[in-house]
Amino acid sequence: MRIYKIFRAAEWAALERDGTTDGAPVDLADGFIHFSTAAQVAETAAKHFAGAEGLVLAAIEADALGGALKWEPSRGGQLFPHLYRALALSEVAETWPLPLDADGRHAFPEAMA
Repeated sequence: MRIYKIFRAAEWAALERDGTTDGAPVDLADGFIHFSTAAQVAETAAKHFAGAEGLVLAAIEADALGGALKWEPSRGGQLFPHLYRALALSEVAETWPLPLDADGRHAFPEAMA
């Protein structure tokens, strides 16, 4: 199963440069890296990245993250994947740009399904 992380351009550039990330400021504050499932990621984008441009959507194989990945209740009681360690660039399976559509919502790639 793939899980997804939305990166701002500067966060993605830092991951490419450094090879690892402890996440965005919200991840650092919460003590884990937030991910979403395919069914959750559009709502995550709308709630936390509304109108933001230059985003990168990264897909990660959940099984590759081992025991540091925990499924915990969050928005509406849904279980969300949270990573309790740094994410390595080598663990990113695939990426796509996440542009805004004509209605100002993020356009997700068909290939992620």
